[in-house]
Amino acid sequence: MAKIKTAFFCSNCGHESAKWMGKCPQCGEWNTYVEEIISKGDDKVKNEWNDYSEDKKRKVVTLNEIQSDKTERLITHDEELNRVLGGGIVPGSVVLVAGEPGIGKSTLFLQAAGQMQGLKTLYISGEESEQQIKMRAERLQINNEDFYLLTETNTQEIFKEIKKLRPQLVIVDSIQTLHTAFIESSAGSISQIRECAGEFQRFAKETGTPVFLIGHITKDGSIAGPKLLEHTVDTVLQFEGDRHYTYRILRTLKNRFGSTSEIGIYEMSGQGMRQVTNPSEILITQREEPLSGVAIAATIEGIRPLLIEVQALVTPSVYGTPQRTHSGFDIRRLQLLLAVLEKRGGFQLGNKDVFINIAGGIKLDDPSLDLAILSALLSSYEDIPLSPQICFSGEVGLSGEIRAVNRIEQRVSEAEKLGFSKIVISKYNEKSITKKKHHIEIVTLSKIEELYRYLF
Repeated sequence: MAKIKTAFFCSNCGHESAKWMGKCPQCGEWNTYVEEIISKGDDKVKNEWNDYSEDKKRKVVTLNEIQSDKTERLITHDEELNRVLGGGIVPGSVVLVAGEPGIGKSTLFLQAAGQMQGLKTLYISGEESEQQIKMRAERLQINNEDFYLLTETNTQEIFKEIKKLRPQLVIVDSIQTLHTAFIESSAGSISQIRECAGEFQRFAKETGTPVFLIGHITKDGSIAGPKLLEHTVDTVLQFEGDRHYTYRILRTLKNRFGSTSEIGIYEMSGQGMRQVTNPSEILITQREEPLSGVAIAATIEGIRPLLIEVQALVTPSVYGTPQRTHSGFDIRRLQLLLAVLEKRGGFQLGNKDVFINIAGGIKLDDPSLDLAILSALLSSYEDIPLSPQICFSGEVGLSGEIRAVNRIEQRVSEAEKLGFSKIVISKYNEKSITKKKHHIEIVTLSKIEELYRYLF
């Protein structure tokens, strides 16, 4: 019998080594090498799709010799997905979609692919049976004659079926369940994920067929598998959200064909994922009476202006060490704002418990949230409700100044559209806004002392 050949792979970057190493020489991480069984001999993966496209011999050409044909994107019925992808699906692209279990990845792409009439789509599932997917499709009311299903995990068998069907779109759910016969390790291992992703990447580039790879994440939130997986694909999407809320965010982490600052917002329902075209109206709670510690922030995610409700609670600390609890906001930024309030405003918060929550389970890192966070903290500290007709947009500096933020016109227009009567912004944004064309009252302030005097 031939001796089984093994190798060691770095679980962070996928670097291969003949022996175990304490520190990876490529990424510098410690104790990340694991041993895996690899192929015996020098087997090469046979491309089952060779006659799928024209057999082109590669040769060296100058940049001016290349014809720049304008690529037509595939437009889906999901406007949020089109926005996140940069305007549609690029032919020949490989898109990796990752998210927590049960967040709705399979539902989203089963629904999106099922609505594309006239586009031959192949949905490959290694996690569910045909009957399970049929039950979900009936719940989503999918009736598409061009939608095909394959429950298989062996990539060689998958490419044989692809060669027969010749689909125009391929969705793989999920990449961690696939395995190739040329690697002898188990499915989900580093070498298997790397090789299977490489096979689909070569297939997509040679045939011009777009491929969606649905992937898992680890317990710390990073995408499962080697970091090489994210480098191999063209676009990386993160599907996130709190499972206790109905809202989901599709966020772009990497995109070779568009902006990485786009997000798509969905609402989970019994009939699948519903697109949220105006998230500001949903993310602001409708209250019958004003409550202290609540402020509205005018923020921007990607190119989309959002109005978010910020909730704060300041209460005397029962224990010796005050708590600093946050949800949807950076804890280091919260500590910075509390230090500014103590130093520049004279508020004694060292013996107070502070709790911050961004309503709707959404995580944001826009600096313009600072002014709304401070206003909510001051409102809770004084136990005086703020007016429900006022919103805030501004960054706070270490010296207590209110700094200007970008794209202020869009923020003001969104606040005006939702019926707010006042918006508080930085004095340094005054030059970049035309007050005459807005019917909302624009209040400009320069320091947090002025903010306190204005509110209370």
